[in-house]
Amino acid sequence: MTVSIGKAPCKACGSVDNVSLFKDGTSEVVKGKCWTPGCNKFYPDYYGDDEMEVPKSQPVQQTQMTIEDLPFRTHSKRKINNKICEMFGVRSAINTDGEVSETYYPYLGSNGTSYKIRKYPKDFRVKGGLDNIQLFGQGTFAGASRKRVVVTEGEEDALAVAQAYQEYNGIIYPVVSIPSASNLLPVTSNRDWLREFDEVILYIDNDDAGQEAITKLAKIIGYEKIKVAEGKYKDASDELINEGHKAVLSAIWNAKQYNPQGIMTSDSLWKALEDYDRIESIPYPSCFDGLNEKLKGMRAGEITLWTSGTGSGKSTMLREIVFNLLETTKDKIGIISLEESPAETTKKMSAMALNKNPTEEIPLEELRQGFDKVFGDDRILVLDHAGAITDGIIEQLNYMAAVGCKYLFIDHITILVSEGAEGLTGNEAIDKIMNDLLRVAKTHGVWIGLVSHLRKTSGGKSFEEGELPSLDDIKGSGSIKQISMDIVAFARDSGNADPTLRNTIDMKVLKCRYTGLTGPAGQAYYDHTTGRIKSINTEF
Repeated sequence: MTVSIGKAPCKACGSVDNVSLFKDGTSEVVKGKCWTPGCNKFYPDYYGDDEMEVPKSQPVQQTQMTIEDLPFRTHSKRKINNKICEMFGVRSAINTDGEVSETYYPYLGSNGTSYKIRKYPKDFRVKGGLDNIQLFGQGTFAGASRKRVVVTEGEEDALAVAQAYQEYNGIIYPVVSIPSASNLLPVTSNRDWLREFDEVILYIDNDDAGQEAITKLAKIIGYEKIKVAEGKYKDASDELINEGHKAVLSAIWNAKQYNPQGIMTSDSLWKALEDYDRIESIPYPSCFDGLNEKLKGMRAGEITLWTSGTGSGKSTMLREIVFNLLETTKDKIGIISLEESPAETTKKMSAMALNKNPTEEIPLEELRQGFDKVFGDDRILVLDHAGAITDGIIEQLNYMAAVGCKYLFIDHITILVSEGAEGLTGNEAIDKIMNDLLRVAKTHGVWIGLVSHLRKTSGGKSFEEGELPSLDDIKGSGSIKQISMDIVAFARDSGNADPTLRNTIDMKVLKCRYTGLTGPAGQAYYDHTTGRIKSINTEF
């Protein structure tokens, strides 16, 4: 505990009583600090200095030092001069090394002055409470012009803005601060005062909490008043320290009108167009040329739904796309096959790489050759679901995307929904999963290929007999159809006596948001011998 002893003369500068004498509680040694501007002499043992006469006229005062006894000052690294601190009433306790150990930020309120206290490096507490208070610095600008006020997230940020103003032209314009991003009550209680200004510039921390605070502040104060300042660094204080006062003022002068999230102006619209135009379309395999004509390939940020009857080859269709991506890109691929184990997936793809039917017995030595072709460069990640699908699937998809997978294959959504969305049933579960998948696609810029099953036919020709499905035949909630950008249906007459007809796959585009083109999309052929899909008139 720091205890004031009194005042004394300074030998260094000759002042009569500008040396504050104190004990810091660590010993009985009386220390001293001169507060004369330009001097700042520190005496680690004032009375022990042989060259210093003990002031006889100064009685020793054994009184505890109050906040009001502390000097106007903040931490030296902030580059804030003491005049600015005095203007805002900011005081600091000084340690034995002459450095700031605690800083006191005053908040005026109906119950007097409260203090937000920072003990360095970053330990905060409050003296007096922060209820029914003004904004930090509000009382300083009671009679100021009502053209513009800057609102910061931290007291040091408000001091930084004031310092920048002073260094520019010596005039300090209104700047205040909220206690924190999570405490906006002073804004609510002083809303009318803020609305007196023509402009309210929000110079809030550039992080998630700060961005959330901006949204809330805009609602409280009024959208029409709000502009948002954006600097190079996290906040105004860091901007001043690293770039100087011009950078702080530039952020303020170039503040842009607040724009609620989701509403785009001409600048953001053009950027979105440029970004969209740069999205590369990756063609499907040549055996799916009919799809390429209508869909124009695969694009990042999109979900493509594949649907057909039971046993029509949905998984094989997706694997053919995987092989094409391995040959035509250098990207990683994520596979989530929920109807088979990772070992089954690995065997089937290794066999297909050898142009052999996965159901055949293939010696391990030979199978290894196919394995190395597909998995040897670690470009394919396979989910081991261990027979249990949980909500963690989305986290696992996010992980795959985060480590570089540009294409994610999910087979199939029916299992994902029935067992994966805890606490939800039916259409609610489907809606949740589809929205989660869309978020993964958009956040990471990945393409998702998603398999969906069909409703049972009520009569007539079945899907397993070659009947091509329609949108109404897709099983589940309407969100499956709404959120998917492309929907591809296909069918083959799996019971046909003619082997050619039995293995001919008819394809149809039910939806394409990119081109708007729908309808028949050609045929492909399933080669039972190789386990591969090829063009209808092409031999391997």
